[in-house]
Amino acid sequence: MNKLIFSFFIAGLLTLVTAQAQEPTTWRGPGSGGVYPETGLLKSWPANGPEILWHFDELGDGFSSPVFANGKIYLSAAVGNVGYIYALNQDGKLEWKASYGDEWVENYPGTRATPSVVGDMLYIYSGNGVITCMNATNGKINWKKDLIREYNGQNINWGVTETVVIDGNKVYVTVGGSTNNVVALNRLNGQLIWSSKGVGENPAYCSPVLIKLPSRKLLVTMTKEHIIGIDTETGTTLWSHEQINQWAVHANTPIFYQNSLFCFSGYGQGGVKLDLSDDGSKVTKAWFSKKMDSRMGGAVIIDGFIYGSGDNTRDWQCTDWKTGEQKYASQAIAKGNIISADGMLYCYSEKGELALVPATPSGFNFAGKARVELGSGQHWAHLVINSGRLFVRHGKSLIAYKIK
Repeated sequence: MNKLIFSFFIAGLLTLVTAQAQEPTTWRGPGSGGVYPETGLLKSWPANGPEILWHFDELGDGFSSPVFANGKIYLSAAVGNVGYIYALNQDGKLEWKASYGDEWVENYPGTRATPSVVGDMLYIYSGNGVITCMNATNGKINWKKDLIREYNGQNINWGVTETVVIDGNKVYVTVGGSTNNVVALNRLNGQLIWSSKGVGENPAYCSPVLIKLPSRKLLVTMTKEHIIGIDTETGTTLWSHEQINQWAVHANTPIFYQNSLFCFSGYGQGGVKLDLSDDGSKVTKAWFSKKMDSRMGGAVIIDGFIYGSGDNTRDWQCTDWKTGEQKYASQAIAKGNIISADGMLYCYSEKGELALVPATPSGFNFAGKARVELGSGQHWAHLVINSGRLFVRHGKSLIAYKIK
């Protein structure tokens, strides 16, 4: 009997490990909300900033972030007009590098999208609108599709920047065609599962968020002039809400919190809170704030408050989730991107400033500051936290800081 119980225990453990190994990575952490589940992190930094554990300085050009799976660190980068996936070990040593084809070489050349990994398969959507599925253990290409060409899509001024969302055997991509606007592909072979017309608009640099409700799953993204919600089972567009700015740039992933959405855009547009119906079939505007107009830095929601930086306003802001009231605004550092963990905000400005700030509506008060000296080019890649380390990608460099 003991042997039988032990066998059942081992079988259950193997099933759990397999299931966890098959959990897809997501842009900006669990739920794509920028809040990482790490605990026991430093509440203040030394005067010169956190210790650098290691840095890898041989990447190609790009603005994407690292992703963690299979014990490896995966990044995308371009050398000339060729895009590559780099696989590093946990000590920052290159294990392999493999090409997935042509990459964006026009305005701000380099990779845009962060890879998405599930099990032994990796997915990357190039700035040219080509999706490639690669073997995550060696970089061998399993399949690839030029989605813009095949589905009559439309590229945009600075190249599509979408980090694709994976759920089960589906991978979702915003192609941007008037008919085939958003598509769901079989992630194992690239075959079309469904096509959604959306509202027939161009993409808008947005990586979608997957929302799991009791009665259905929704894919929410932003296209040229609208926020749209799509049923992931059928591809039916359930609702849309107008969101317009000067350059049709909506680069922030919508955030889902307490059965509502916060969707926000730069160039002075601002953010809107949309309340979802219980079945996700419709939305109702709760409030709108022109002040919270982050262009591409994201935001986080902690204990009922939204934190992030503005674009036109250039302020680091705190906004009440319930009312939309601004609680503070600070220009202590330049605007940039933000993530959070363990009750702290991690801010990375466009001038290369790193800041640690307690997540409290009482004010933007530093618990640590540092300057990113390694790498070159724009400080645009979003921060990532993994295993007590803060990861900063700056151009050709990836830097691992000790924060635990």
